[in-house]
Amino acid sequence: MGVEIKRVYEDAAKADGFRVLVDRLWPRGVKKEAAELDAWLKDVAPSADLRTWWNHDPDRMDEFEQRYRSELDENDAVDELRGIVDTHGSVTLVYGAKDTHVNHARVLRDYLRD
Repeated sequence: MGVEIKRVYEDAAKADGFRVLVDRLWPRGVKKEAAELDAWLKDVAPSADLRTWWNHDPDRMDEFEQRYRSELDENDAVDELRGIVDTHGSVTLVYGAKDTHVNHARVLRDYLRD
């Protein structure tokens, strides 16, 4: 069983397993068919206020992670995502951010692994 992350702009692969988009907004320039998603869980993404405050600023990453984890602790959508992981075993959290290190999907993956 594993949870991985991958940019939506990368090609889907069989090794991805069950693909879940974890962004609140649909990624620019991506057609739904091309994304090859199995689910889209908007509600597991950071709140609009948190996302706006953070603005993908690397200097705010540590504080963003703390705030986002607090949101996840109170988020019912996390239970739905955990159910998907339990059911499918291999799950890839798909996201649209450009930076592969400064993004919420990494935080979410680590949160699910903890």
